[in-house]
Amino acid sequence: MAKDKHADLETSGPQDNQENNQFAQESTLSTQQSKGTAGLYIVATPIGNAQDITLRALELLKTADTILCEDTRVTGKLLMIHGISKKKCIAYHEHNAEKMRPKVLEKLQGGETVVLVSDAGTPLINDPGYKLVRDCAELGLPYTSAPGASSVITAMVLSGLPSDRFLYLGFLPNKTAARKKALEEIKAVRATLITLESPRRVGACLADMAEVLGNREAAVTRELTKRFEEVRRAPLTELAESYKDAEVRGEVVLVIGPPDDSASETSAEDLDALLENALSRLSVRDAVAEVVDATGLKKRMVYNRALELSK
Repeated sequence: MAKDKHADLETSGPQDNQENNQFAQESTLSTQQSKGTAGLYIVATPIGNAQDITLRALELLKTADTILCEDTRVTGKLLMIHGISKKKCIAYHEHNAEKMRPKVLEKLQGGETVVLVSDAGTPLINDPGYKLVRDCAELGLPYTSAPGASSVITAMVLSGLPSDRFLYLGFLPNKTAARKKALEEIKAVRATLITLESPRRVGACLADMAEVLGNREAAVTRELTKRFEEVRRAPLTELAESYKDAEVRGEVVLVIGPPDDSASETSAEDLDALLENALSRLSVRDAVAEVVDATGLKKRMVYNRALELSK
């Protein structure tokens, strides 16, 4: 992470002193409570810009007895930027979690303050932290979250797509067949879809999405909050073509809009009219693809009806 210059803060005038003093007292009480309370803290860290960290997170990182890190080198850089010692960092990731978890629970039972962080963003999203939280709950050990940055929420906000209902898919399967099967399973979900993707597979993933989900509105978000942040919005077919042979770098989050509500309103008569028009110009296969894209109806149903009409 690059260390950004801090913005200059304006100094308050005398008339604000009373209000500021009250705020300072409240902040101090809150800080003392954070320092004196043992337990597990799930702490969000920046996804790019090092300044995107909360005051509470910084205080917890400073005062923790132990900091559990996905990668101690990555967390070490963040701590260095904010002037925090990294001596109390220990690795806790998917490869050593089973071995380390009993040791961490012993620390918590002994009254330590333990902070759990991931390389970037909110812990427990695609990492093994949930099992530690589950054990704390079962053992009656105190735990809480210090919320903050999340690439999933940031991508959702910047996509410009409906945000009242969304489904986070994590990483889709690497192989085309498995990826298409996974997409078929959630195709009918009437919500915006969010998925993480490797920059090497963005083009292939978008192509599969266009084929299975239809030509929905979508957004490719990349390097969020970083210097080269990019958000590209377009229909899935257009994005698939743009990224077909493109060299993509950085962290990528894909956001795909929900299916068109009008799809469920397509009557049998409307379907026949659309198919007859398409079949007069195209092969059965291409006609089916066109109608599926236009209506959002299931491909098998449209294909069967196209065969009947073509006879």
